[in-house]
Amino acid sequence: MRQLHAIDAIILVTYISAVVIFGAYMGKRSKTVSQFTFASGSIPGWAVGLSLFGTFLSSMTFLGVPGKAYSSNWNSFVFSITLPVAAFIAVKYFIPFYRKGREVSAYTHFEARFGSWARTYAMLCYLLTQVARIGAILFGVALVLKSLLGWDMTTTIVVTGSLVIFYTLLGGIEAVVWTDVVQSIVLISGAIISLGILVFDMPEGPGQILTIANEHQKMSLGDFSCHLSGPTVWVIFMFGIFINLNNFGIDQDQVQRYHVAKSDRDASRAVWVMSFLYVPVSLMFFMIGTSLFAYYEANPELLGEIKQLVAADELNMNLDSSLTESQKNKIQEVAMTLKPEDIGDKVFPHFIVNRLPTGMVGLLIAAIIAAAMSSIDTSLNCSATIILKDIYGRFIEPDPSERNSMRVLHGATILWGVLGTGTAILLIGTRSLLDAWWIISGILSGGMLGLFLLGFISKRANNTGAIMGVIAGLSAIVWITLSNNTWWPDELLLLQSPFHENMTIVIGTITIVFVGIIASLKK
Repeated sequence: MRQLHAIDAIILVTYISAVVIFGAYMGKRSKTVSQFTFASGSIPGWAVGLSLFGTFLSSMTFLGVPGKAYSSNWNSFVFSITLPVAAFIAVKYFIPFYRKGREVSAYTHFEARFGSWARTYAMLCYLLTQVARIGAILFGVALVLKSLLGWDMTTTIVVTGSLVIFYTLLGGIEAVVWTDVVQSIVLISGAIISLGILVFDMPEGPGQILTIANEHQKMSLGDFSCHLSGPTVWVIFMFGIFINLNNFGIDQDQVQRYHVAKSDRDASRAVWVMSFLYVPVSLMFFMIGTSLFAYYEANPELLGEIKQLVAADELNMNLDSSLTESQKNKIQEVAMTLKPEDIGDKVFPHFIVNRLPTGMVGLLIAAIIAAAMSSIDTSLNCSATIILKDIYGRFIEPDPSERNSMRVLHGATILWGVLGTGTAILLIGTRSLLDAWWIISGILSGGMLGLFLLGFISKRANNTGAIMGVIAGLSAIVWITLSNNTWWPDELLLLQSPFHENMTIVIGTITIVFVGIIASLKK
């Protein structure tokens, strides 16, 4: 296990300290509800765009995308290229809709459209999604720090989560936005440095990456067949469209940023900045994953080292400790059975820790922590806003004082941080971070987007239609989710879903809209 060099430690501690100090400084400007939740609408579009980018490109991207590209191909990049399509719809329809309404909560209009149940349903889906999101992000950070320091993952998760809760609690949304700007720059810089070192450290030069990648079809977008039972290009494309429509149309993280921007034009500029920045940066992360595959194929002794580490981890053994011959043989036996998908998320951390020069390790770890912080702080602030506006303000104190409102915002920030941290601990042992997050987000987002689109595109949709649509949509989501598990009983094979798990949000959303419109036509 490589120990953290003093220079790397200084870089890492300096960065984290600077973020926390900045959050504390911004706390002086977040004394009111409007300042804490949307910075009184004072942030320029370019900064909001970088903040959106930092939120979108979390540690799940930093680790999950290279891991996915390493273990398979560029099939998941199809998701990235759907972002500008969803951005166009957001700029044309969603931003004017929310800016005109002036409500900081993304779910207030649900009550006016379909009744209080719809607002409650949507905000609960959002809050559950954020708990899962925070958990997945903290889990990703723990993977890296375990590889670097050998820390217990639970300890790492708790410490990292506590730091983010602290500065988010102090600084509000303005601290979130401006720290996201800095963290986005750090994140991109770290990715560029990693790719540069990978490319020029190949034994036979940069061209060897393309040679090995082509031999193993690592740069393929995947299967173009017209079926929905596997992760074909068309399945991932539809998944990307629906998830990104959910992000831009109903995700409080995004909607709250629309209000943070100075004007409608700044809000639109923010969405375009995020979209057109994300696609090439995402491509760079896929290239990192492909380059990692080529690098370790060209250096089989290093690949064997990773497999040994993963095998030892699965067996709860420590390679640094004295092992018996029997234990060593057991580790070797498990290592020989590991496939690329079993080690995908571990390869990039191993490269960072063991192959980068002193100084670069600290910067890359800082970049990964930056990616996590820029996502978690947003989730915490936006979740606290929803708890104040959609729960406390509706059910407990309809017209709370400024003092009580700030107490709720601070308390909710802590609560959701603790719940997310607990979720991260439960995720320990997950092999594919990106797959785990896509499954969770597809399940929780499917019902939200369908209800939003039903009310948005159909003026005739009514309360009865919405209820029937949601019941049908959730039934479809539960059916696809349960029947895609290996424990689905053989007696019910004829009732098993023919759809890939990434179709969950697509089928769920379409079902809600279709059933909702049809049911609304009946008198």
